[in-house]
Amino acid sequence: MGTKDPIRTNNITPLPLPVARALRKLGADLSLARRRRRMSQASLAERIGASTMTVRRMEAGNPLVALQYFARALHVFGELSRLEQLLDTSQDAIGLTIMDDRVPKRVRAHRSSATGRHPGAL
Repeated sequence: MGTKDPIRTNNITPLPLPVARALRKLGADLSLARRRRRMSQASLAERIGASTMTVRRMEAGNPLVALQYFARALHVFGELSRLEQLLDTSQDAIGLTIMDDRVPKRVRAHRSSATGRHPGAL
């Protein structure tokens, strides 16, 4: 009964398993990136403005850690551009497909107004 479910958050809704796995992988990758740079958890914590415990939680994939700390760590590692490209809408194949499905088959010209100009014409 004292065992805490690792994929539960403080909310009533459990974290979906794929999300929990992705967060654990992100944490493991963060830990490896830090260690490859020969940086201690305390040093990273100081550089991102967080506690050492927050860095430990990040590396454990804790879903309650604020996104800003991950962004700050990426900045320290020189990888912030990877976050900026995370959901690049120009590369969103599903979103673009849905948007293209809604493009009308044809566009009709508007009737001209009293001035002889089309609405929206310059």
